Amino acid sequence: MSHWIIAPVLLPAMLAAILILTARHDMLLQRVLSLAGTLALLVVAVGLFWQAADDTITVYLLGGWQAPFGIVMVADRLATLMVLITAILAPLVLLYAVGTGWDARGRHFHPLYQFQLMGIMGAFLTGDAFNLFVFFEVLLIASYGLIAHAGGKERLRASTQYVMYNLLGSTLFLFALGTLYATTGTLNLADLAVRVAALDPADSAGIRVAAVLLLMVFAVKAALLPLHFWLPGSYAAAPGPVAALFAVMTKVGAYCIIRFYTLVFPPDLSLTQGLFDTWLMPAALLTLAMGMIGVLGSQRIDRLVAFSVIGSMGMLLSAVAVFTPQGIAAALYYAIHSTFAAAALFLLVDVLRDRRGTVGAWLQDAMPVAGGAVVAGIFFAAAIAMTGLPPLSGFIGKLLILDAARDSALVWWVWGTVLTGSLIAVVGFGRAGSQVFWRAHQVAGDVDLQPQGQVRDRRTAPTALPLWVVGSLLALLVALTVLAGPVNRLLAATAAQLFAPQAYVAAVLTLPGKDFEGEVVPTTDNVVPDAAPPAGANQRLGADDEEE
Repeated sequence: MSHWIIAPVLLPAMLAAILILTARHDMLLQRVLSLAGTLALLVVAVGLFWQAADDTITVYLLGGWQAPFGIVMVADRLATLMVLITAILAPLVLLYAVGTGWDARGRHFHPLYQFQLMGIMGAFLTGDAFNLFVFFEVLLIASYGLIAHAGGKERLRASTQYVMYNLLGSTLFLFALGTLYATTGTLNLADLAVRVAALDPADSAGIRVAAVLLLMVFAVKAALLPLHFWLPGSYAAAPGPVAALFAVMTKVGAYCIIRFYTLVFPPDLSLTQGLFDTWLMPAALLTLAMGMIGVLGSQRIDRLVAFSVIGSMGMLLSAVAVFTPQGIAAALYYAIHSTFAAAALFLLVDVLRDRRGTVGAWLQDAMPVAGGAVVAGIFFAAAIAMTGLPPLSGFIGKLLILDAARDSALVWWVWGTVLTGSLIAVVGFGRAGSQVFWRAHQVAGDVDLQPQGQVRDRRTAPTALPLWVVGSLLALLVALTVLAGPVNRLLAATAAQLFAPQAYVAAVLTLPGKDFEGEVVPTTDNVVPDAAPPAGANQRLGADDEEE
């Protein structure tokens, strides 16, 4: 049996425990183990992604219990793609935290970081709705500690606000899971797909309620308006490397929307028709508009980047709301781009916040940043990427979204909002760059100013390592631009697999010694008929099954 599919969850979980038990008083050992763990995680993620590249769907049965009775982990194209994105981001962000000393400014940074990775990886790989809730809670606990890392009233307030909003989402999630289980008798995603499709429309009220509740839960995670209020303060107050890792957190919400509404509530399901056109698309466009307006109106550069994340999620979800293979492929391309672009900006903001003295992140006059030419060039490139200007991947992602929306009933709303929002973002980032870099040269003296008028000696130039990490993230965006053709073909194949969920269902529900033909089986004992499995459905059985 291949155990690699469980490795992205077990590796950070076990490493976090080891760090707490044996290395909590040795920062050097924590750094070495944590960096080694994230690099090993990247190797595993590449292997899983490569394995799924030929449409293979790998199922891992924990304890050898067959679905839907046991817990399963499922690695298909979408899951392994999201795992790979996270695994690429994790070592770069951790290297920045080590290089700048952020990990030593509070207690237990590295264990919390590993638990955070465990929650993210588990959310992407789980094939069970209840275990998705469990991994969400792991994320919540670790996120609270990371936001509050290094202390301070602002971070404590932001972390409390973050927890309150996400606890609301968790409560709604429990209500949705209870409704699903009461109606179908299962929480396994593949089994849910079978049973929801077999429901009598006359008995569909519970499923409709559950579908709406789940959309609200995932909207909280994705910071979709009007459930976005927790994000600007939380991300702006968080330490720079924490905010950079959180760039992938909102993608967990988008991933769950894609997963549930292509598998459990597919587009041809009459019970949930119109949900995206009526609710998700308008909310996504309003989120895009609100995020870009926030970029223009921000008085702090960290809040500006946080609002740009909100705007990027609105753009991403507007592509998801088109609910076609082309729209999902465009959304996935933009998800990759926006994750690395937002992470680069958050790390760069941390450099600026640390090097502008007491002015910090405020968009006010200050002395020039040491090494300002390099930092300004990096900011310029990152801003181009985030606002979607050519030639970087943001421009290609925006074109893909616009092209995917051509057949939508709200095409002109999508085009108008995306183009107008991008223009507003350009103005907002241009204003911030002018204030931080150009106007800085108009301040006389070798001092920094703060809003209260006090002065402080200018700090030393930034070390090379933080800027190298930010440059590496920008290099990933350049690679995403150069390889846009092959990447888009890969994502199109991912979207095609999502819109043909029979292979996923077959891989999960096939009993040892039996096959599954992908038909709806309206039985409660889940006995499946004999037939040839569809192409691409490949199941890894438990250890007991292999021995037999």
